[in-house]
Amino acid sequence: MGLLSQGSPLTWEETRKHADHIRKHGIIQFVNIYNKVKDRQRDVLKWGDEVEYMLVELDDNDETVRLVLNGGEVLETLQEQGEKINPKLGCPGFTKPESRPTPVEKGVSKSLFFPDEAINGHPRFSTLTRNIRHRRGEKVVINVPIFKDKCTPSPFVEEFPEDDGEAARAALPDHIYMDAMGFGMGNCCLQVTFQACSIDEARYLYDQLATFCPIVMALSAASPFYRGYVSDIDCRWGVISASVDDRTREERGLKPLKNDKYRIFKSRYDSIDSYLSGCSEKYNDIDLTIDEEIYKQLLGAGIDKLLAQHIAHLFIRDPLSVFEEKIHLDDENESDHFENLQSTNWQTMRFKPPPPNSDIGWRVEFRPMEVQLTDFENAAYVVFVVLLTRVILSYKLDFLIPLSKVDENMKVAQKRNAVQEGMFYFRKDIFKGCNPGLDGTASAQNGLETDGANEEYTLMSIDTIINGKEGVFQGLIPILNCYLENMEVDVDTRCTILNYLKLIKKRASGELMTMAKWMREFVSKHPQYKQDSVITDKINYDLFRKCDRIAKGEEQCPELIGNPVNRFK
Repeated sequence: MGLLSQGSPLTWEETRKHADHIRKHGIIQFVNIYNKVKDRQRDVLKWGDEVEYMLVELDDNDETVRLVLNGGEVLETLQEQGEKINPKLGCPGFTKPESRPTPVEKGVSKSLFFPDEAINGHPRFSTLTRNIRHRRGEKVVINVPIFKDKCTPSPFVEEFPEDDGEAARAALPDHIYMDAMGFGMGNCCLQVTFQACSIDEARYLYDQLATFCPIVMALSAASPFYRGYVSDIDCRWGVISASVDDRTREERGLKPLKNDKYRIFKSRYDSIDSYLSGCSEKYNDIDLTIDEEIYKQLLGAGIDKLLAQHIAHLFIRDPLSVFEEKIHLDDENESDHFENLQSTNWQTMRFKPPPPNSDIGWRVEFRPMEVQLTDFENAAYVVFVVLLTRVILSYKLDFLIPLSKVDENMKVAQKRNAVQEGMFYFRKDIFKGCNPGLDGTASAQNGLETDGANEEYTLMSIDTIINGKEGVFQGLIPILNCYLENMEVDVDTRCTILNYLKLIKKRASGELMTMAKWMREFVSKHPQYKQDSVITDKINYDLFRKCDRIAKGEEQCPELIGNPVNRFK
């Protein structure tokens, strides 16, 4: 969750005037926090998961599903219950009460499909939507490849009657076109944050877990449909990345730099751009654009180069959501300016310093997972990642590969049926670890250095990575089971954990479907589906009705969830 300050939001032109002030004081705030807590030790493991849902209504009379816009009124009851899946975002009449898009300049999003009324009521989100568009100089552009079924038009080309020309220029043939932040940030997600015992441990976990982001994203794939069409991707990540891409044409490399300072290679919602621990420095092999002045300032304040370049990279961005009441702050006791930039760099991992004057420790946030249909599935993915952090730390495991290969894995992970068909770069020997140093140094153990980088990693299937393959890789589930056997765990807890791991194991092997594959099969077998990639209201309604019954436990779904033993709710 991002920084949710309250106040009077500023327009982009007003925000731009304060950008340097916010960056300057954000760095001061970070340095103050760092100096106060850099030596903090012995914080215990605490972790918390965050689930972002939609509130929808199933109309049994009309057999339609609509996104309900009074979420704020029912938030308290949603703490206990919730549903999943996109309710045809961007299709006519997809909200209740029905709201029409306002594709005019005075609107927040100027979207052809997404009404401003569907944007979350907190002023942060409408401000982000408007200011991203204004900073970029045009609407955001999201193009998702359409799934080419037997009767899908070829080429698949849409016409937009209310278009002022912007959509016609932006939309690609054989793609589903979307034009608003809500199409990305409106997706559901599952995130988990861990407290580390120290800054060193947090940096080590940040790096190691970064290599798992594509793997777990593919395993949790649950987003195959967009704007009422069947797409050719299974995950939401690239859609969100494009939905908040505020880079100008100069920053995207489409025009020579004249008014802007940097060529920026990624959206502010994307994979990480640099590792943080000393073990990892040699694997930082992608271009890292940094603010040189901020980098020198951080080095001068005693912060090592790896952490300094990480922060200096985050701060090449502009603040997007600024509140008039939050411009002048007490830098010794507040961190809103730092968090303003930190929380709008939405990366696969987030490195989180302790808040000022709190008992909270150094944390890392694991962000790529897609939310699942049932609480059991969500718990399984969270517990899997939690256990992964424990074996990484207990066995000093090393999963590092060059960041360029992690980026390649991210592209593969979003493809249709990546769990079964994708091949991912992964480290061969994870037991050749190293001791990370806070100052950017590292000591090798057991011959970490090899003659060629290609000897350290190879392409593997997710089944091999998770379940192992003799002579190739031992598999994460066997390693987790070994760890659990050496722990004192009561029978009930062990049974629950084994059910969770069984779900992960079978999703990886293909014995159980991912949510994305299950939804695709439901649509393809629906009697009203015409093999044209179109999801009608009736198909959508029947899908939601079935999801509702499964989520409530009224209907079993062994092809998706299996048959867990007893002990879960």
